[in-house]
Amino acid sequence: MGPEIFGLLFVPFVIAVIVAVRMIAGTFNHDRIKDYVYRKGGTVTKIEWEPFGPGWFGEKSDAIYKIHYRDRDGNEHRAFCKTSMFTGVYLTEDRILGMKKESPWENTLLEEENRRLKEEIRRLKGE
Repeated sequence: MGPEIFGLLFVPFVIAVIVAVRMIAGTFNHDRIKDYVYRKGGTVTKIEWEPFGPGWFGEKSDAIYKIHYRDRDGNEHRAFCKTSMFTGVYLTEDRILGMKKESPWENTLLEEENRRLKEEIRRLKGE
């Protein structure tokens, strides 16, 4: 095997390694973002890589993503997220896109529970 063949095989090998590392890092970043939102009581519905998102200029180590998620109250958010293996997860420009609509059924259940608790309080006070 001559040096020419080594050179021809080396460049595609390096490109394949770079692509593989980027894909693996992206998978870890997605998992890190989902875990962060989950720990806050929410669920991620969409993650998109945004290489030129807010804060990209001069950034060398963090990847930037646009995410959609639902918070613990059911409100829908859109935010930009910076993350890397060493810096954690940071949300920026977090906006609420839609508030959770309460169903009349939920209100009825709460009213029934409220009425039951008031009766229990009256009973315990001896009224």
